[in-house]
Amino acid sequence: MLPLPFTPVTAPADAPPGPAGLRRWHGWLLAGLWVLVQLLVLAQHHGPKYVNDSGRYLAYGTRIAQEWYFEHDHNLRYVGYPLFIAFWLKLGAGWWGIVLGQVAVSGLAARAFYRTLRRLTPHPLDWRPAALATAALVGWRDVQQFNAYLLTESLFASLTILAFWALVRARRGRPGRWVVFGLLVLLTGIVRPNGFVVAGAAGLAGLAGLWQLPGRGAFRRALLALALLAPLGWWVLNKLLLTFTLVETYLRGEIIYGYTPWVVEPTEPLQLPPTNLAPVLRLGYFMAANPSYFLKLALLKGGLFFSYIKSYYSWSHILLIVGFIYPCYWLAFRGLRGRAWLPARVFLAGVVLLQGLIVMMTVEDWDVRFLLPVLPCVFALAGLAVAEWLAARSKRASSPPIE
Repeated sequence: MLPLPFTPVTAPADAPPGPAGLRRWHGWLLAGLWVLVQLLVLAQHHGPKYVNDSGRYLAYGTRIAQEWYFEHDHNLRYVGYPLFIAFWLKLGAGWWGIVLGQVAVSGLAARAFYRTLRRLTPHPLDWRPAALATAALVGWRDVQQFNAYLLTESLFASLTILAFWALVRARRGRPGRWVVFGLLVLLTGIVRPNGFVVAGAAGLAGLAGLWQLPGRGAFRRALLALALLAPLGWWVLNKLLLTFTLVETYLRGEIIYGYTPWVVEPTEPLQLPPTNLAPVLRLGYFMAANPSYFLKLALLKGGLFFSYIKSYYSWSHILLIVGFIYPCYWLAFRGLRGRAWLPARVFLAGVVLLQGLIVMMTVEDWDVRFLLPVLPCVFALAGLAVAEWLAARSKRASSPPIE
């Protein structure tokens, strides 16, 4: 007998909670929902979706496939995605191969997402929180739509989910599982420049795990090691920012990249940093010299990013966001404060906060591209909140009444 697409992690010793029909068939229902959404997205875009940035990724991937040539400047920061493209081009699969490859990785990530939440659920037999969170992941179109785009976003979001899966899976298991987690963090980091948010979240999760150990000695040693590695981090950050024109973006006052109706005009002349400074120092100089202007820009970008709503969205889209995503935000906050394994909660929160910080320091995008890796983390934390609520409700129901 073939396993269900979203199989439970543990075999039930007694009857799990929930309606028997849904309990039996929810895996196939989730798989069917995922397939339906993929077909709808591909039909809407008439197959692979080519947009402005697609050309440089395809050209880079073609050069890798044909000449094994790697660029050394800005595109080097996206090398993981051109390698993915080159693989499918080498097989002769073309654009459809790239997109279907992204769809396949997305499916693996959805299954891993379900199984990970089952591992984190307080009641090991309760499938409902994982099913609800996975339904949000595969059913919310904005998360799945980029599977059809020739862009880095789909692969980046899927690898972020797989890194979360590997982290929780390595909690109890062979040391080789930590190697898998490290490899997934590395792969996520080379797909696009802000892929380092997953490495940062992994580092925070590691510190959270060490914090829980008796004596805190390992935690203090880890902080010392991070301090010693600070010069390397400084060098890497400057390399990452070398080809980005952040200060020039601030001068334009853009909140959304390339969207002129929403800009911030400075109320006084701006003080510009010397051009010979390192990128991080240039950014720090601009922030210190123009604090009110920079803070206003950063807060507007961050607020717009997490609000999810743009003025040019349809009213139906806005109502769906307010009615569904905002309650998920509230549940995610409850899940973050819950009792699930601390490193897992810290990892999810780290991805959300670091991605938000990057947008505040750079610029928001026209659509939901930059929020894409955040939404699975929100759904996961919301699922953990639902799991604790159901576990508490079950405990109250099973407690004998007080005479």
